[in-house]
Amino acid sequence: MRAVENVSFSVEQGEALGIAGESGSGKSTIALSLLRILPQGGYIRKGKIMFQGQDLVALPEGEMRKIRWKGISIVFQGAMNAMNPVYRVGDQIAEAIKLHENGVTDSDVKERVAKLFETVGIEPSRAANYPHEFSGGMRQRALIAMALAANPIMLIGDEPGTALDVIVQAQTLRLLRDLKDRLGLAMIMISHDLSIIAETCEKVAIMYAGKIVEYGDAVSIFKNPLHPYTQGLIKAFPSIKGERVRLSSIPGQPPDLLNPPPACRFNPRCPYVMDVCKRQEPILKEQDKGHLVACHLY
Repeated sequence: MRAVENVSFSVEQGEALGIAGESGSGKSTIALSLLRILPQGGYIRKGKIMFQGQDLVALPEGEMRKIRWKGISIVFQGAMNAMNPVYRVGDQIAEAIKLHENGVTDSDVKERVAKLFETVGIEPSRAANYPHEFSGGMRQRALIAMALAANPIMLIGDEPGTALDVIVQAQTLRLLRDLKDRLGLAMIMISHDLSIIAETCEKVAIMYAGKIVEYGDAVSIFKNPLHPYTQGLIKAFPSIKGERVRLSSIPGQPPDLLNPPPACRFNPRCPYVMDVCKRQEPILKEQDKGHLVACHLY
């Protein structure tokens, strides 16, 4: 099964890229591929992941371990289950620092853990607690603290708002945005919620069935969505300021990637489907400056 194919994007320092799409479109697979932590049986067949001038796909595992946490770190989906339940939260964050920074003293580590807790808005004394003593929102923020432990260059947030109530979700997103601006982090935000991406990202990649179907800066994609799938996603979201209209949904289900539809993978669900869509795969091409779309309509 090809979970992700021909995906290409770039993220500059201090910039955030949002990857949006339905469940099963390949968003999390991209995140795990960047860190080379795909589940058993998954592997990268071809392509490159260029990070600071070196290809991560070609790196031996020992070298790749130095990149994880120190170069690229990740806030995993579902913080509830991402921590070890039998270790104190502070010790789990301290472990990331000790593993990736040689010669750091215990007192330095303790001080840094306390600062990280303050950064994410948790009382430093709570470092001695176990994960089950934290609420869902606190666990999510503790996971962000852990991701920042080794001062990474890039942070990946895989559905950072999942399972959080609206208020805690807003706090978490504000925190990530502030950290990006304050620390100059490059960031990849993975979500199926377009409002989260609109609020936090400068660039957007829309994914469908393992491929990027539209890519560009956030303003042009939200103001002028070109791909029928992007248009469907945006129409399915209510506008606070716009006129009151009945929300529309995209009919059907995402395709089975073991047996995907021929040519354009969106053709069974597309309202504008043509014969060419079933015969020939559309290429991701630039329509406006920096705004790319893969669709035969253009």
